[in-house]
Amino acid sequence: MNLKNKIVTVIGLGNSGVNAANLLSDAGAVVRATDSQDTPATREAQAALEKRNIKVEIGGHTENFIKGSRLIVVSPGVKESSVALQWAKEHHITIISELELGFRFSKGRIIAVTGTNGKSTVTTLIGEILKSGGKDTVVCGNIGNSLCQEIARIKDDTWVVIEVSSFQLERIEKFRPEIALILNITDDHMDRYNNFNDYFSVKSKIFRNQTADDILILNYDAPYLRDLKKKTRSNVIFYSKKEGSSDAYVKDGWVTCVSEGKIRRIARISDIRLKGAHNLENVLASAIAGLRAGVREDSIGRTVKNFIGLEHRFETVDTIDGVEYVDDSKGTTVDSTCRALESCDRPVILIAGGRDKLSDYTVIRGILRERVRQVILIGEAKERIRSSLDGTVESIFADTMPQAVELAGRFAKGGEIVLLSPMCSSFDMFRDYKHRGEVFKEAVKKLKTRRVPI
Repeated sequence: MNLKNKIVTVIGLGNSGVNAANLLSDAGAVVRATDSQDTPATREAQAALEKRNIKVEIGGHTENFIKGSRLIVVSPGVKESSVALQWAKEHHITIISELELGFRFSKGRIIAVTGTNGKSTVTTLIGEILKSGGKDTVVCGNIGNSLCQEIARIKDDTWVVIEVSSFQLERIEKFRPEIALILNITDDHMDRYNNFNDYFSVKSKIFRNQTADDILILNYDAPYLRDLKKKTRSNVIFYSKKEGSSDAYVKDGWVTCVSEGKIRRIARISDIRLKGAHNLENVLASAIAGLRAGVREDSIGRTVKNFIGLEHRFETVDTIDGVEYVDDSKGTTVDSTCRALESCDRPVILIAGGRDKLSDYTVIRGILRERVRQVILIGEAKERIRSSLDGTVESIFADTMPQAVELAGRFAKGGEIVLLSPMCSSFDMFRDYKHRGEVFKEAVKKLKTRRVPI
């Protein structure tokens, strides 16, 4: 991609935007960067970019800053309603995502993972499978470093495993993964999309540019994904918890895959440290992706058995007086909380709430009746969640996470589970889901300290 001496403007100065600006500068472009917010974070980004002679405006956008650009690169967090994007359209300037920019500079072989839930676990596990199998591997995207930040590390034989969000897929043009995975698509980000069909359509862009030489891995147990086989030129591979129409499935207590016409046993389910039906799906998807990338089944089996999962994803924090405290702060959707509750084999005290994404909370009513004894609600969405759950299970409000943990500790009985699985984003009270999980863990730690007999 030749951008030397061409004016390129980056909209949004989060991690992705800053890395895109740096990559563009390295490529010889005349780079501008703009952000609507004036915060300590954007000021820090401004100072770093201006040292590279990149012109930056923060605290608002101006049309003159956009006008004259050959290309616009938009960060994932920037909404379609942004005035900067409207000006770019009026001036007929090409707009692409940071993901698309990174793809155009990347030399590697790409595995892209999307879905509403499980993306980070699968992306990380595939990365570990490839590394253990002797493959040069870079893991990036929505999970950590952006693709643009990793370009210098990527060679022709590098496998690049990317966690891809719907926001990143909105403005792709040529992005084409060699292997694409769609794990599931359920109600999410209704504060950004008009309806579920719009969200589903954007997620489906991950395979738009694939050909018959490429692989699309789909969850057969999600019926709405099966029909995608009719809408793609890709070589479609299904995985399922049941044996049947899939190349990765469970049989006789084993994760089993079919590759090159042979049945390959990967690992006994009893030996896998990741727990829960949703994580079994994640293992199946990761295993078949690893096989198709050329990793031996024995190597995949060892990696799967040693993989302990990710922080803030159904992670046991501690057990106090017989009560297990579980951090599932990454559970930012209703469906992810449903999956977490399905993995609980004992009564649950659920801590939920945060910034509302206009999700339909009524769909969780059934499993709440089955698994949950008490709900403690926090954050901006607490009133709406309580209204949606009315009559299902008793709920109370807490003003802070430490207060929620304290209340949960009073309600919970020995043998029960206190589960933080919010169903919402974290930005009303915390920096991000990691910060929310850290505050939960610290509150659990303090609760234990107060209860330890002297």
